Amino acid sequence: MSAFTGLSYLGFSRGRVGGRTWKAFDSSLWNDIPEVFHSATAADVATAMKLAAQATPVLAALSGKAKAAFLRDLATRIEAATPALAARAQQETSLPEARCLGEIGRTMGQLRLFADLLEKGDWTDARLELANPDRKPLPKPDHRSMCRPLGPVAVFCASNFPFAYSVAGGDTASALAAGNPVVVMAHHAHPGTAEIMGGLIVDAVRAAGLPEGTFSMLMGDGKDVGQLLAQHPALRAIGFTGSRTGGRALMDIAAEREVPIPVYAEMSSLNPVVLLEGALAARGETIATGLAASCTLGVGQFCTQPGLLLMVKTPAAEAFVGQLAAHFRNAPEGVMLTPAIQKAYVTVLAARETRGGIQSFSHGKGSGKPGRALPTLLAVGAKTFLSDRKLQAELFGPSSLIVWCDDLAQLSKVLESLEGNLTATLHGTDEEVIAHVALRAQLEALAGRVVINGFPTGVEVSHAIVHGGPYPSLSDGRSTSVGSNAIYRFTRLVCYQNHPDAALPTELQNANPLGLSRLVNGVRTSDAVK
Repeated sequence: MSAFTGLSYLGFSRGRVGGRTWKAFDSSLWNDIPEVFHSATAADVATAMKLAAQATPVLAALSGKAKAAFLRDLATRIEAATPALAARAQQETSLPEARCLGEIGRTMGQLRLFADLLEKGDWTDARLELANPDRKPLPKPDHRSMCRPLGPVAVFCASNFPFAYSVAGGDTASALAAGNPVVVMAHHAHPGTAEIMGGLIVDAVRAAGLPEGTFSMLMGDGKDVGQLLAQHPALRAIGFTGSRTGGRALMDIAAEREVPIPVYAEMSSLNPVVLLEGALAARGETIATGLAASCTLGVGQFCTQPGLLLMVKTPAAEAFVGQLAAHFRNAPEGVMLTPAIQKAYVTVLAARETRGGIQSFSHGKGSGKPGRALPTLLAVGAKTFLSDRKLQAELFGPSSLIVWCDDLAQLSKVLESLEGNLTATLHGTDEEVIAHVALRAQLEALAGRVVINGFPTGVEVSHAIVHGGPYPSLSDGRSTSVGSNAIYRFTRLVCYQNHPDAALPTELQNANPLGLSRLVNGVRTSDAVK
């Protein structure tokens, strides 16, 4: 892209000048980036949603192969634009080049994963219950069902992932794969990155011959544009990655609509780590090295950052904490994503450090430059932790809180007190892991992904991954925002009763022309119906 307009994408057109203006901020240099961006107007929101509504029936009728070709072409366009995307994202987020390049690769991988899924076609969960007119006392009707698209989906981008959870990220990819038009709410912290990526998607839509309303992207630096989008009557679902406050606001808006819609919001997670004595005695230094790296990765600005460390206070545990604290002290300071995120981190951290009953084990040496954050390890007794709900609040940044427990029974009580999480981790010897059946069951009830002898940061994009969990980690703990199963958030089941074969979707026709694996009268088969 040769120049930034700072305007929204309304299908193939651009937004209007007239809304509020703002500039992106470079936290590493602590100054504004020159380009001016324009918040979408109410008319822009209406235009984007009108186009999306018009595109809905066309996309719903699109074949899996056509959608797959579109997603593959988009991935190729992103690959070609990688240098420009990475350079702008580094400027707007202060993330290192390697992180940006890795995230762009992940974004392309997500698109290609869904393309593979669409080409195979089995994801639609086609089911056939064939008619039996001779059944007594009543004839059995012909029932055939499959997953169908919902309609226009709004995607709210994340601050901490300018690619993987942003304009062309997992929410957008899964919604498009399901056959829905998407209206993206770009994140105000990296609008230039969003404008480049939005342009690539618009180009891919044009090249595929898809309807104009397949994709739009709205700019905005406040809450008003997002509220208008969430309230629009043509909207059918929302995907969101961000704070608990923001996610709850969208949930409330969606619930108060005349016709409520689902909100799939990824919000808050402490990602507790339970460390058993046998593991600490056998490989404490190895665990300390890996855990410190996980806690401070990306300046702690990962949704899977292990923010809560639970252990029984034993000599092995105390020795382990000494090793862990040394790694925290030696970890460098980092530039946080935005001034607001950095301010929130240092404010909450200061309150915790000055609170009675909390011990600070480590505090690295900082440069004193603005926008920076220091890795910090804190510790508190289980009784104090259980008496203060504020200590359960997510602290977004490179800080972790140790909870000292008197015994495993008290550790279990701490786990019982926790809200839902994206991940829960257990470190133990093989014998400990196998023996602690109840503990593993507690962790399973707490989180969507249970990790044994590993670290929660690093979310593999795969068919089996679950990136979700009980509230407040996700607004709907039955879903995942990463992996191929994410597509089901933006679908609904439709049953076709007694339809002529030619009037059925291709996936449900007798001949099974797509060669799908289908459930026919309760039996899984790829055969045609005779």
